[in-house]
Amino acid sequence: MRFEKKTITSLLAAFVLVALGGAAVVAQEGEPAAATDAAPAETTEAPIDSSAIDSLAIFEDAVTENTPVIEAKTGFWDKMAASGAVEQFQKGGWMMWPLLVLLIIGIALVIERAWTLGRARTNVRTLMNRVLTALRNDGVDAALEVCESTRGPIPAILHAGLRRSNISIEATEKAIESAGVVELSFLERGLLWLATIANVAPLLGFLGTVSGMINAFDAIAAADQVNAKLVAGGISEALLTTFAGLVVAVPMSIGHNFFVSRIDRFVIEMQETSADLVDTLVDLGYERTGTKA
Repeated sequence: MRFEKKTITSLLAAFVLVALGGAAVVAQEGEPAAATDAAPAETTEAPIDSSAIDSLAIFEDAVTENTPVIEAKTGFWDKMAASGAVEQFQKGGWMMWPLLVLLIIGIALVIERAWTLGRARTNVRTLMNRVLTALRNDGVDAALEVCESTRGPIPAILHAGLRRSNISIEATEKAIESAGVVELSFLERGLLWLATIANVAPLLGFLGTVSGMINAFDAIAAADQVNAKLVAGGISEALLTTFAGLVVAVPMSIGHNFFVSRIDRFVIEMQETSADLVDTLVDLGYERTGTKA
């Protein structure tokens, strides 16, 4: 028992000494640690500045490296703007002349159709209210005067139907149908040529490209030394006709489809107004025989 007590006492004493020694060591290392912490704080400005400068340099290098890519994407349009349309037109060869003629004709057709269809537009609701009111109150002659004072295909077919209303309803419907065919042909005038230009222009462009490629390969075959510049230059000039053909065809195709949609709307309005006119004549007592009851 005495041995055990002495042993335990010795261990406790040793533990206390070790703990005191460790505390002393920690107390002595506290001030240098603070000093070392303060020292980097005073010298951190230089590494931050150098890293910022390095990052800026890296960014400038990246922008410089990417600059040729941007120029490659916009180089064709820059070349077109710098050289001018006349020079590019001359490089395209003889096929550019038919494309230029098609472009002029197409622009003239688009302007003419836009002006004609704009003048043919009518406020259908207001027109029908005036015509039907005059027909009910003052008779056919008053409705005819309203149609004559308004321009457009819809007043024209109503006028044709009213002129035959004293004969019979069948005669009125037939007159409206005949007048509708005439007015529709007037509205569609020129659209066939516009569609032809939209279809033929790309074909002429491809034909010019094929012709240019043939000339380019003939030049390559005649040259003693073939280089990439010679091949690329010939192909670039050959593709100018395809580009010009698409430039002509795309707006013409858009214009043609737009005008067709406008004409379809006119056709629907013609059908609705003619049906309203016939129904009104029947309600007023005009029978199939043409005599008013």
